[in-house]
Amino acid sequence: MLSVAKIQRRNAWQYFLRGVVVGDGRRPVGQSLKDAQEEAGVPPGVWMGRGLAGLGLAGGSVVGERELELVFGELRHPDADRIERELLAGGDDPAAARLATVLGQPVEDIEKRDQIPLLGLEFVFRPQASLVVLWALGDDRTREVIEQAHARAVARVLEWLEDEVAEIRWSSGRKRAKPPGLVVAAFRHFDNRDGFPLLHHHLLLLNRAQRSDGAWYALDTVRLYQHAVAAGTLYTLTMTTEVCEELGLATVPREVTPGLRPVMEIAGVPAELIEWKSTRRQRIEDALETITDQYVKEHGRLPDERARHGLGWWAAQDTRPDKKTPRPLAQLLAWWRASAILNFGQQMIAGLLERCRTAAAVIRARVRPLVDTALAAIDVAAVVYTVRNAFARRHVLAEARRHLLETLRGRAFPPRVDDYIADQALARHSRQLTVPREGRRTPAPDQITYTADFPWPDRWFIAGTDGRPPRSATRYERAQVAGLALQNAIRTARTTLPVRDGAPAATTPPPHTGDRHHHDDDRAAADRPHAVDHPGRDTLLTPAQRAAAMHTHLQVTMPEVYAEGRTTDPETWVTTPARLAFLAKLAADTEARRRVLADADARRSALADGELPGPAGPVDRRRQEHEQHQQPGHGQDQGRGVQP
Repeated sequence: MLSVAKIQRRNAWQYFLRGVVVGDGRRPVGQSLKDAQEEAGVPPGVWMGRGLAGLGLAGGSVVGERELELVFGELRHPDADRIERELLAGGDDPAAARLATVLGQPVEDIEKRDQIPLLGLEFVFRPQASLVVLWALGDDRTREVIEQAHARAVARVLEWLEDEVAEIRWSSGRKRAKPPGLVVAAFRHFDNRDGFPLLHHHLLLLNRAQRSDGAWYALDTVRLYQHAVAAGTLYTLTMTTEVCEELGLATVPREVTPGLRPVMEIAGVPAELIEWKSTRRQRIEDALETITDQYVKEHGRLPDERARHGLGWWAAQDTRPDKKTPRPLAQLLAWWRASAILNFGQQMIAGLLERCRTAAAVIRARVRPLVDTALAAIDVAAVVYTVRNAFARRHVLAEARRHLLETLRGRAFPPRVDDYIADQALARHSRQLTVPREGRRTPAPDQITYTADFPWPDRWFIAGTDGRPPRSATRYERAQVAGLALQNAIRTARTTLPVRDGAPAATTPPPHTGDRHHHDDDRAAADRPHAVDHPGRDTLLTPAQRAAAMHTHLQVTMPEVYAEGRTTDPETWVTTPARLAFLAKLAADTEARRRVLADADARRSALADGELPGPAGPVDRRRQEHEQHQQPGHGQDQGRGVQP
């Protein structure tokens, strides 16, 4: 998981300098950085990135306090003091000597224009809650594997950002170039503000990079923000896969927030341990309920999906605890284990890893380490289109990585298969919206917008539980419904293969060689749901048949005990007792709402004919709002393909 924040002058920079670099604690004024880190028991920060060579720094070297102040506080060379002294001794003017140590445009010039200089970006990487629990309560071997996987995943994301995303800009953004690398200061922490386990990394990315001629320019930070989700999914996929392969584990979906994407947690970690580690969640939920009630009173309506995200952010800020006193890791590990044993017993804590391996054995027996990239491209394109309507390659790439994590359940996969799936989803199942104009710059591949023509589900309302108000279905829930509707259509369309030139098509594709994702012979692969992609396969199967094969593949990867995934088969997913009860309640709520709307419609008709006097009641106003929301050309649903 990944979060991004700005690093700016004044208070924002002081927050990082006094707290983040010393384990999210509170650094006393006047205490040196080295002493504060030793007292807190956190490792010192290290330099990372391929752009360090331009500053005379080495990767893995310790971040000094003065270096940190010069680079991220003033946007100057880390050895600016020495350089400035030498220039002054040589007779240079003080202003010129200082300007020679500045990286790019001086901070003072930016502030003269009444602008706040953006010094850098903070990327915070943290694993899923179940992995943090295993790291905090596991043995030394388990902790070492998780820490190494975490560090390698962070390095992998940084490498991807440098290779695929990072750009410098000048001339008001009209000119751009790819820098040789980034300048990053990394700090590793072990706990959250409440003192509970939270392994995470703070990466401070300098908002300066070097051009080929040696000049320093600002990064395109908007581009980095846009690719933050794809970077986060790459981190989660890389780390989870390495830990699962090394320790023999597997993942299962866990719903954290109703209506949003499930989190792929380690199978076998009890929910009680995850809640024990997540100390702030209940406080945030309580605060969110109060803030939501206030929103309804002020606006007279329920918050939409975007508003719910904003209210959740405010709830998290309102419940954020004060800085704690940092403690050494050895002391924290002993306290965490004692607390867990006291709350859940010695037997659960001592057998946690074996329990996870037992649960993983069931899943790994059903999931083979192969992925059908042709069928995965269909699923990725359909989900991204249903959630976003118009999308770019970065959105498809992030969904492809989610698809690999949800489908393979922690099993390894071929390198760059996520890029291959994304490219196939764009080439075969999407259409381009961006049209290059004559006389203008050709848009970069990641600036091109796409859409698709999958059926688009209407919105509906979900009844609240535990006294909570009803809410509209989220975009992700609509994507689920679109998948189920597609499956029903597929079952009726799945008959025979298409006929070519008057002769029936072959049941298996002809053999091919040279495919970089080929893992087995084509005939055997065609008979298995975990087959890999082959050139020409889509010429033998209709899109409906390809999608049906993909849903069969996903059904196999989801054992019945964990059949709560995104695209499980309707015959096994819908008929579970929990889902039958849920569907029965949903059907009853839908029927009740239909009757209310029908009565309101009848009343409106009667009022229009003059049969009933009086103004429209609250139900009629809600009906009018609903009808206005569903009119073509209003809202975000317009132009989203064929309506079901």
